[in-house]
Amino acid sequence: MIVSSQPIGVFDSGYGGLTVLREIVHKLPQYDYIYLGDNARTPYGTRSFDTVYHYTLECVRHLFDRGCRLVVLACNTASAKALRNIQQLDLPMQAPGLDGPSRRVLGVIRPTTEVIGNYSQTGHVGILATRGTVTSESYVVEIDKFFPELQVFQEACPMWVPLVENGEYASSGADYFVKQHMDRLMAQSSSIDTILLACTHYPLLLNKIRQYAPANTTILSQGGIVADSLADYLNRHPEIEAQCSQYGHRTFLTTDSTEDFDRQATVFYGEPVRSEHLSL
Repeated sequence: MIVSSQPIGVFDSGYGGLTVLREIVHKLPQYDYIYLGDNARTPYGTRSFDTVYHYTLECVRHLFDRGCRLVVLACNTASAKALRNIQQLDLPMQAPGLDGPSRRVLGVIRPTTEVIGNYSQTGHVGILATRGTVTSESYVVEIDKFFPELQVFQEACPMWVPLVENGEYASSGADYFVKQHMDRLMAQSSSIDTILLACTHYPLLLNKIRQYAPANTTILSQGGIVADSLADYLNRHPEIEAQCSQYGHRTFLTTDSTEDFDRQATVFYGEPVRSEHLSL
């Protein structure tokens, strides 16, 4: 008997999206998932909008080719720089098949901005992100749609992803860069009481971020929020949910060395990972 697999695709430019996948799998363990990390071309945060769009679209198309009807961009930079074009320009060109609805691509920015205002008492929220995400102004624009009364303060942290990917997130050397950017963020407003980690790598720096954040500051990671949002999306779109296979399979793809990916991915995902190499 041939089983038709239509997994949920999860994409990131590197390893960070595994922190999101981990929470999604915890929330929705019954589904099949394919994770694709474009490690050979990371980081995306310093690249142009056009480059990020083309790289992301190429990876999304591969996930479509692997049977995915639903793809989550578990990457803030891709969500900021590529998602809108993919949703508005590329997906409409793909007519629904005879056996079901057209494919869908979701991001991580909207789920977060839909709820961030619920956590703040002062109305002042901080965003810690890559330079690309900050420059895109995506969080400022999206938060204004749901919580126009909020004041949003952003801080780009270009050294944080390299620190994490080089395994230095718990080292004393990371303290300088974490304190530097936390101080810069809080200098913009001493009333900030809620901080969003708007990069999926940053949860690995959470202990140090808490160390340099004012007491009683709420610090939000995206994994749990995105997982809750995906569960709600599937509940509201049974026609999409019905297309997602449920055998509990996990597949990991990387465009770079599988040995390096497996070693690093285990840290982000929280359990051993065995990946396959993908040439794009």
